[in-house]
Amino acid sequence: MVKAIRIHGYGGPEVMRFEEIDLPAPAAGEIRVRNHAVGLNYIDTYHRTGLYPLPTLPAVLGMEGAGEVVAVGAGVADLAVGDRVAYANPPGAYAEERLIPAARVVKLPAGVDYKTAAAMMLQGMTVRYLLRETFDVKPGTVLLLHAAAGGVGLIACQWARHLGATVIGTVGSEEKAALAAAHGASHVINTRREDFVARVREITGGRMCDVVYDSIGKDTFPGSLDCLKPKGLWVSFGNASGPVPPFDLGLLSAKGSLFATRPTLMTYTARREDLVANAAELFDVVARGIVRINVNQTYALADAAAAHRDLEARRTTGSTVLLP
Repeated sequence: MVKAIRIHGYGGPEVMRFEEIDLPAPAAGEIRVRNHAVGLNYIDTYHRTGLYPLPTLPAVLGMEGAGEVVAVGAGVADLAVGDRVAYANPPGAYAEERLIPAARVVKLPAGVDYKTAAAMMLQGMTVRYLLRETFDVKPGTVLLLHAAAGGVGLIACQWARHLGATVIGTVGSEEKAALAAAHGASHVINTRREDFVARVREITGGRMCDVVYDSIGKDTFPGSLDCLKPKGLWVSFGNASGPVPPFDLGLLSAKGSLFATRPTLMTYTARREDLVANAAELFDVVARGIVRINVNQTYALADAAAAHRDLEARRTTGSTVLLP
């Protein structure tokens, strides 16, 4: 038996229970991982509320973690007991130990500790596909990044600046504005005091942005579209304020023949080779000091409900990990 955070129904943080679960031996193609650190991500709240329903209930929450292999199922040839590994999918991370398909984990380089790995796998690989695949960020790119002081935001600020982009970030406080600026944002907009569309127009001299990365959702729509130049790309990859309402595709035409996409990390890393390539580039930029991972909050795994409350209230910055 091991302890885990499970939900038996959808709802607020109060539906999360810290309880014992039975964990069988790994099946063929699986490994058993003893988690040393577990990452907290906004998608965890979507699973908890049912915005993104889980396959079955009860279910263990959590998408990412890092730990050591403690058992190996039949047919697993490239992992052994004692290996240090990290992962970002599928759900089931909020646990002392878990089973996971061997094809979904990557080995940790020697210089990456468990807390850093758990804080960066989902967020860091998300940034990698957003900047390197969804849109090819390069010198001269002008981009708007909402929630620039969050976990994804701070990684994206650093990485996009390294790629030569002008990064315009939005935040909700002066403290977060300073944090985003310190991590590479060229311009920071405090949305509690400023109209972000008007400020983007001012900052860019009316030229607007090549791409907008929007993890906020309802509260930033359709303003995000108004920040794009003709034929610009709106990347909606989260719903922190609630889902974007249905809209007429004619809106994209009216605002300048815009492009829109709703990507997920799961699609971009569905193939084993894509997962490995994404993680390798992430490990490389972290090892070279291009991207620093900020673990700004830690909670005991048993206190996951409190972590969810703080995340949803926007009281966190950077990355958060849960410690089993």
